[in-house]
Amino acid sequence: MSQVASPFGLKPAFHPSGIIRQQQSTIISGLASDIFQFSPVRIDDATGALVPAVAGASNILGVFAGVEWTGTDGRRRVGNRWESGQVGTEIVAYYVGDSQTVYQIQSDGPVAQANIGDQADYNALAGNAVTGLSSVSLASATLGNAAASLRVVGLNPAADNVFGDLFTIVEVMIAEHAFNAYTVVKT
Repeated sequence: MSQVASPFGLKPAFHPSGIIRQQQSTIISGLASDIFQFSPVRIDDATGALVPAVAGASNILGVFAGVEWTGTDGRRRVGNRWESGQVGTEIVAYYVGDSQTVYQIQSDGPVAQANIGDQADYNALAGNAVTGLSSVSLASATLGNAAASLRVVGLNPAADNVFGDLFTIVEVMIAEHAFNAYTVVKT
């Protein structure tokens, strides 16, 4: 319900092809950052591995989907989040990274129909350590005609969600994708 603040990150909603594909990368063992499911990620320039994307400061590769690794005890593990300082080998990180993927995200304030085409950043990365899910939300104060991380493309079609709700759930695309040139398109 979009009357209650309960952000869930950037959840993949659909792709024009009809198939949302996960891609693989890695995470450096011992990475000193949490990465929650549905959090924006980027490629670290120094290592080529996934790291959390910084809101408003880095190009987004995609959205973290989960990870599997071999722990120090030799057991294979699978999880929907990477815990800060986790040590392991054979780390396979999954992410949704196609630039045409449409995501749903809850805003931290009202979003109007007139905001379709506007760009906005997301709030600082955070998440729930119990569920492993991201609590990233759209930063409604940054909505506008300037370059930002995300582009609003529509309204999530849930029955209890309308433009102007206190915490509107909108559909967005990554505007500043790591593999695309990006521009402001709304005039």
